[in-house]
Amino acid sequence: MDLEKQPAYAHRRTDGPGAGCLTVAVRIPVRVVVLLVVLPVRLVWDAVPATARALDRIALRPLGRACAWLYASVLTPVARGLAVAVGRLATAVWQWVVVPVVRYGVVVSAVWIHTYLLTPLGHGIRLLYETLLTPLGRALLVWPWAALWRYVVVPVVTYGLARPAVWAYRHLLTPLGHGSAWLLTALGRGAAATGRALIAALVWLLLLLVVTPVSWVYRRVLVPVGREAGAALAVAWRVAGYLSRAVWRALGLLAWQLVGRPVRWTYRRLCTPLGHWVRDRVWAPARTAAVAAGRGARDALRWTARGARDALRWTAETVRRARRDVWGALTGVRGGPWPVEPPEHRARTLGSTTIVPGAAPAPETSPHTAGPVRDPG
Repeated sequence: MDLEKQPAYAHRRTDGPGAGCLTVAVRIPVRVVVLLVVLPVRLVWDAVPATARALDRIALRPLGRACAWLYASVLTPVARGLAVAVGRLATAVWQWVVVPVVRYGVVVSAVWIHTYLLTPLGHGIRLLYETLLTPLGRALLVWPWAALWRYVVVPVVTYGLARPAVWAYRHLLTPLGHGSAWLLTALGRGAAATGRALIAALVWLLLLLVVTPVSWVYRRVLVPVGREAGAALAVAWRVAGYLSRAVWRALGLLAWQLVGRPVRWTYRRLCTPLGHWVRDRVWAPARTAAVAAGRGARDALRWTARGARDALRWTAETVRRARRDVWGALTGVRGGPWPVEPPEHRARTLGSTTIVPGAAPAPETSPHTAGPVRDPG
């Protein structure tokens, strides 16, 4: 900030019509007191943004980058794997547990109960209601109450209550209400005139005893004191800013010489070479080994899954053959000859009778003329 720069209020005159000996007497003490009060506030005001910037640069940004790496490299793959596993498990449970249970345990039972129990029962109840309960209920409940309402309640209410009440309202309550309204109107007008006179007297007394002294105190005392207090606060804030900047610069230079410079030297001379050595000699081989182990585990899992799939196919084929054999043994009917594949003999070449040296000779009978192969069982 420019020390020669004048504040915006410098062109204003503080010794105007409302200024006097009181203004001159309170100016210097007020400015001194305000400076002593504002200086700690200005020091804290300048320290808070600097501390926030340093905290953001030193702690928050590295912490944010670490959290982002942890989220992208660890949490996201784990969450994706868990989501896939949970999705497949939920699909299997829905397909093989929930759907069969709901279909055969709830829907079929509900349809059967509705078709063979509730529908005939509802038809019977409706027939019983239409043939027996409707005429009986009408004879016992509707007709007696209708006759009682028409021949007893209506005449009694009409001639015993309604007409006497109308006569009393017309010939008694209406004249009485008109007289009461006139009386209350007259009393209200008199009370209103009295209230207006009392309010006018109270307003005059308030103006004479309160407003005039307060206005004089405001013009002669509060306005000069407030003006000088505002000017003193502005000057004290600027002076405190100069002092705060000098103090914090001195403290920052001292902290850099005592702490920052040794820390920078330690980081450049010791931590950086050590980090490079750890990255090149420890972290890179460990990452390569982990990648190779992951690929090996993935290949092993792939071959294991393929073997399990082949085992399931072989088990299913074995079960089908055993079921067909059991059915043939129980019924005495064979399902037909087993499909015969021509045996593979490499003793002869295709279209030739030459025997390969060192190989057993192939049979002379064709597989198609040898007849069906029977089940050993």
